[in-house]
Amino acid sequence: MAYDIRLAKLVTGDLVVGKWDADGDKITDPALLQTVPTQQGVQMMLLPFGYPFENDMTGEVSTKHVMYEYKTFPEELKTRYLEASSNLTLSTPGDLRNLEKLVTPGSGDISSLLKK
Repeated sequence: MAYDIRLAKLVTGDLVVGKWDADGDKITDPALLQTVPTQQGVQMMLLPFGYPFENDMTGEVSTKHVMYEYKTFPEELKTRYLEASSNLTLSTPGDLRNLEKLVTPGSGDISSLLKK
């Protein structure tokens, strides 16, 4: 099932990533997107909307609390959100380029990964 993942700014100023439910006029399984200053610049962090009291991405936010909806945002953010909300690791086509690193150096044969 493909989800419609959206990034929105709430009237409180919070940035929320979640599954858009047009029928229910709400965002389900919301996650807060926070910026964290580091020595290298700024990093982004996804947290459950109910953090620190809830550690799972559950719940819903009515779209009447949305002040702004971003038309575009990085696909990697969508992927990271889906990984965090489902506890699954998703691969992307770019990940397949690193497959050769799993093979024994010098063998050049990925069939060695399949042998028992």
